[in-house]
Amino acid sequence: MNDQPDKLFAARLADMTALCERDGTAQFSAFLDERQCVEAEEWCRRNTGDLRYMLYGGYGDARRKMLAVYPEYCHDYITEEFPMKCLTFTYRSEDKLTHRDFLGSFMAQQIKREVIGDIVVGEGIAQTFVTEVAARLIGSSVSKIGRVGVKLADDRPFELSSAQKFQDICGTVASLRLDCTVGLAAHVSREKAAMLIRSDKVDVNHFTVSSVSYELKEGDILSVRGCGRFVLSGIDGTTKKGRIHISLRKYI
Repeated sequence: MNDQPDKLFAARLADMTALCERDGTAQFSAFLDERQCVEAEEWCRRNTGDLRYMLYGGYGDARRKMLAVYPEYCHDYITEEFPMKCLTFTYRSEDKLTHRDFLGSFMAQQIKREVIGDIVVGEGIAQTFVTEVAARLIGSSVSKIGRVGVKLADDRPFELSSAQKFQDICGTVASLRLDCTVGLAAHVSREKAAMLIRSDKVDVNHFTVSSVSYELKEGDILSVRGCGRFVLSGIDGTTKKGRIHISLRKYI
């Protein structure tokens, strides 16, 4: 598993750090996906020296976040400085809209994914964090999501519960090797699981793993292409025959 950021991404992080050191002002990235957040945190831990850094997506459980690199004196108010806005869309509760509906409408306006953070959808309401520039563009161009008319406000605080729903999966595996656990998670044979892994269709903690014998630990996040995302939530002892009881939680 490669846990090093690619050279272009690392160069962008280095540029942010150099500007912060030169100008003494906080520097902010675009929105990063979960893998980039892991890469950015590891890079910053090794390379920012006396500067501080923070990943923030607008609320505590955000998946997509901006990175800030900043001097010590900014720390007490840095979250207020992130160049993002919370947009709130309201619509009739009988109109069922999804994350995909919102993202598709934004993409149709030629808005890049990197300027959009999390999109959280409830009944008759959705909220998303976007860059300040994207907020102006969306405000002037988006009045419908799909065929559904929406009202937009940019002055409401984030208020939707982002609690992720899970389906629990329990079973036994011969070992904590990746192929065994993917087999249980995806309801496929160990041989089919191995094919998925060797075809680079399985990520562990947001990085592709191609070794079937990779050893998992409690808390690891698995992504299996075409099957979904899972958390290895429990390792619960062994059977008399030596098989291991594990619990998985599937994101739904």
